[in-house]
Amino acid sequence: MKLNETSIPEALKNFDDLPDSAQVRLPVLTGLYGCSPATIWRCVKAGIIPQPEKLTPRTSSWNVGKLRKARNNNQGV
Repeated sequence: MKLNETSIPEALKNFDDLPDSAQVRLPVLTGLYGCSPATIWRCVKAGIIPQPEKLTPRTSSWNVGKLRKARNNNQGV
């Protein structure tokens, strides 16, 4: 499947412009890290990516400021 302009989440396109207090969902992380949802969850378990916040029992989101800090600390990921 070829990634096209319509399949990129808006939050990922504008990630650098988001305030540190913003929240993003799993599709943004998969695009940001360039890996599958399963790999994102493995990285969360390993402490490479910060724990998400639970919005509902089945919905999680990540804080943009914490993601930026984690990415700066883990340049190789």
